[in-house]
Amino acid sequence: MTLYTAPPAESVVVCLDEMGPESAKSFPGARRVRADPSGARRERARQEIDYGRRGYGYLFGAFVPATGEAFTHPYPRRTTANWVAFLEQVETWLDPAVAQVSAVLDNLPAHRATDVLLWALAHPRWELVFQPTYAAYLNLIEPWWKVLRSLALKGRRFATWEEVCQAVEKATQYWNAHRHPFLWGRRKRRRPARPTGIACLPVAA
Repeated sequence: MTLYTAPPAESVVVCLDEMGPESAKSFPGARRVRADPSGARRERARQEIDYGRRGYGYLFGAFVPATGEAFTHPYPRRTTANWVAFLEQVETWLDPAVAQVSAVLDNLPAHRATDVLLWALAHPRWELVFQPTYAAYLNLIEPWWKVLRSLALKGRRFATWEEVCQAVEKATQYWNAHRHPFLWGRRKRRRPARPTGIACLPVAA
């Protein structure tokens, strides 16, 4: 049983968060195992060490679980001013016909700053919903970050932070073209199948 029910057409739930800091570097990809020519053993392929950081920043994101639509934008720092600027961009990105926006976000100080609360008051259709402590699974942008990392960063080497931003932008566009909805709720653990037939009873000595 999931915890998510689709909101009415006049409202939307949007998940907000930041990813980072991310730096321009080599990101490991899928590990390949190469065979020893002698046939004696198999050796795991290793990635060369990438020394140094060639610029870094943060990736701010907005995610609509009901439709799977996503919006990302890079910023050099995670500050209150940048977060308010990002909220203004999300406000422009969302459909103006939507009457109510329920924004799910964590309790980071920048998210609860006075400037953010004043911004929300200036935009009556917005409602900030702060998730409980130790409940990251309630913000569905968290699993989507893993999808974005796989599409944009995995197995690639970046020389500059600008290249990282371009890769994330293209990955976001690709995702929006092939998006699918996300549902709230913990993953169900698979239970081993019970053996068929009559249960074995202990034999009396």
